[in-house]
Amino acid sequence: MSSALRVVVLAGGVGGSKFTLGVREALRRRDAGEPTVVINTGDDLWLSGVRLQPDVDSVVYALAGVNDTQRGWGRTGDTERVNHQLQAWGAGWPWFTLGDLDLGTHLARTGWLRDGLAPTDVLARMSQRWPLGARLLPMTDSEVDTWVVLEDGSRLHFQEWWTRHRATLVPVAFENPGISAARPAPGVAEAIETADIVLIAPSNPVVSIGPILAVPGVRDALRSTSASVVGVSPIIGGRVVRGMADVCLTAIGVETTSTGVAAHYGARMSDGLLDAWLLAEEDAASAAIVEGLGIHPVVAPLWMTDVDATAAIVEAALDAGA
Repeated sequence: MSSALRVVVLAGGVGGSKFTLGVREALRRRDAGEPTVVINTGDDLWLSGVRLQPDVDSVVYALAGVNDTQRGWGRTGDTERVNHQLQAWGAGWPWFTLGDLDLGTHLARTGWLRDGLAPTDVLARMSQRWPLGARLLPMTDSEVDTWVVLEDGSRLHFQEWWTRHRATLVPVAFENPGISAARPAPGVAEAIETADIVLIAPSNPVVSIGPILAVPGVRDALRSTSASVVGVSPIIGGRVVRGMADVCLTAIGVETTSTGVAAHYGARMSDGLLDAWLLAEEDAASAAIVEGLGIHPVVAPLWMTDVDATAAIVEAALDAGA
């Protein structure tokens, strides 16, 4: 039997959930244990009296094999009877769909939170329903929802900007009120500090990975860990793979290129985060630029077309970390 490999993944969004599936599969093939996944909770929100954690649920549903792969979010085979009733009552957001099965998750979570459980405890309880093959941790137990600041100075919740307006309103900043007083959820810093390798998933660098890194103590843990920190580019051939990450990157002054994101994270040898960076084959010509940043470049196929392809990406990342 192979020895366990202590792998920590920072992830968020649909890309993060797909990548997590690949990590679990790669470790299973190596008989190397289960990963710890630190999940973004910056896009959480209260809606119609219940607490929603979209990124948490995306990862849970994907690992459980019950996610809707066609829509990219929610439960497969879900219905929307309750959502129609909410709209009939003028409650909630008519452009933000709550599936009936999905709502069951939100109600259970909200009840446990009302009973006094912390989000970490709630996620641990959720993880008992299915054999997920991973340890899941929220980035923090604090509520640090993401707000988008627009050109005119107005602010709206990230989910309204992302889901209702499809990121068409030009942002100038993204804020997580209260995050300066937040702390990493129990186990997060310890997992990073004792890891053999830390993987930064190809999630949105600004609104999925950014909030995780903004929690005080997380960057310090990444910089001080003896583990290798390996990132996977969310940009292939100068384009985002999914979503509107290019709009987010532009808002914070980062170019939408693999090298731009690598420079945004920075080299650990220069007070940044990365030891190695996976670039797509389409961006192979930029490997020398990444190396010039002080980050070890690895060129590999990065399209997460299925679990096998994603596991191959993870294998390359694990080899880079070794």
